[in-house]
Amino acid sequence: MVALEAGTPAPGFCLPDKNNTEICLNTFAGKWVVLYFYPKDNTPGCTTEAKGFNEELDAFSHLNAVVLGISADSCQSHAKFAGTHGLKIILLSDESHAVIKEYLAWRPKKILGREMLGIVRTTYIIDPDGIICESWSRVKVTGHVDAVKNRLEELQASSE
Repeated sequence: MVALEAGTPAPGFCLPDKNNTEICLNTFAGKWVVLYFYPKDNTPGCTTEAKGFNEELDAFSHLNAVVLGISADSCQSHAKFAGTHGLKIILLSDESHAVIKEYLAWRPKKILGREMLGIVRTTYIIDPDGIICESWSRVKVTGHVDAVKNRLEELQASSE
């Protein structure tokens, strides 16, 4: 299994944001949640992905959705990353990898030809009742934000 299955409850969590304020998944009950896991602040792919979600934040907001990004970087790293790139999306720090592992985003991956454990870019859409509706594993950054937004629109249209 490379991602949690659609139809299963999203595992609950509480993690600190860039200001070291604890943010819990259940805070967003009644909203759609786009939850994405990424390897590292201030790297080219992760910066592109974060900026993409940030640029579409109003569109997600109009869809009653919040965007949460999780990596193993520190709160301080997230604050610098958000400040440098003007990010308004919520970035959460999971230095222990507990939530990253629970959402199956900590997996073997190849870096420079060597296999090692690390964060594999993974995204989930969680419905207002806390149920996983969609997942993407091994995300390619290009076009991903639009794919997530389009799928969220489809899910909302089919649930009306």
